[in-house]
Amino acid sequence: MRLLLLLLVSLCSISCVLAENPPGFQQLEIGDSAPDFSLPGIDGRNWQLSDFSESNVLLVYFTSNHCPVCHAHDPRLMTLVKELGGKSVSIVAINPNSGDGLRLDELGYSKYDDSFEDMKPYAEEHGFTFPYLYDGETQATAKRYGCLATPHVFVFDANRTLRYRGRFDDSRYPDPTTVTKQDTRDAILALLEGSSVAVPITRPFGCSTKWREKIVQVEQDNQRWEKAEVTLDGIDANGVAGLVANDTSKYRLFNVWSTTCVPCAAEFPGLVRVSRRMGMRDFELITISTDLPKDREKVVAFLDKQRAALPRSLQAYLKSEGRTSNNYLYTEATMDPLIEALDPMWEGPEPHTVLVAPGGKIVFRHNGLIREEVLLKKILDEISGAYQP
Repeated sequence: MRLLLLLLVSLCSISCVLAENPPGFQQLEIGDSAPDFSLPGIDGRNWQLSDFSESNVLLVYFTSNHCPVCHAHDPRLMTLVKELGGKSVSIVAINPNSGDGLRLDELGYSKYDDSFEDMKPYAEEHGFTFPYLYDGETQATAKRYGCLATPHVFVFDANRTLRYRGRFDDSRYPDPTTVTKQDTRDAILALLEGSSVAVPITRPFGCSTKWREKIVQVEQDNQRWEKAEVTLDGIDANGVAGLVANDTSKYRLFNVWSTTCVPCAAEFPGLVRVSRRMGMRDFELITISTDLPKDREKVVAFLDKQRAALPRSLQAYLKSEGRTSNNYLYTEATMDPLIEALDPMWEGPEPHTVLVAPGGKIVFRHNGLIREEVLLKKILDEISGAYQP
């Protein structure tokens, strides 16, 4: 029996490793040569390892558009780039991720996804002055280098021998004063001085590499969403006022709409995508329909078609508040109490959208149709696209 148990544990351990690292994955060891690559860059050309042959040090920096740790480290990389100006150092950034391996709720810290198309605006926003390459098509380079996460750093000497691999620095927060160990900087400066790297290996931390093999998990998540229950409760102005008071740690996005409102219907799919995208953040979408109570079934049918379900991460939270839905049908005869309860500055036309911070302060309002990308940016401006202490 004990032998059987040990065998099962061993098989589980092997399967877990195989599940995490796809076929062809290898771990570069200190002293190994830099694997060659040929990858498209956001500048429209293909880049190879030989394009960086003239420098004494090469930094290969695996990063991504979606990861909050990258959002903290990328600006510090740019600070390092300025410090190294004029020194014999080449830098290349590589996005290893496949969009097929990303669930929508893994994009909740960014207005960008990890597609090749989104890499250029991301790089421009962060001021990248070095090549940014895409490996998401085959992920062959990420496998050869052993990219475990983004960010993941590899530093090579003049002979393109690996001298450092691991984290960029030791803080996951964007505030540079939280950094106590500048591992990548120390490794590069040591090599430029002709010295050995004092700490050649550290543990990378960040967002796991999104291997295409994770597509099964993504499809399972999509199937769960398609089958999720969509609910609708009645609400009056007092109920709305209680929700707006927002005695929680979450940001609440309220959207007032109706099935007879054309711009409401046009923007609704974007609202649902934002809700799902922010599913693992301190965020909740609350919809309020102003359809007549007698048209409840029509409202339910619309919400169900739009898949306006509640993210799984919010289900326990909703229950703790004594609520059963994030979708509501306004039940009073007059609109004035709703306007006063939700946003006294709202003049009445629909759709109307407000973002309420914890404590009840309205931090953003918009009347009329709002584009998904604009809304997402406004939300992230308030909630932050990086981890915070």
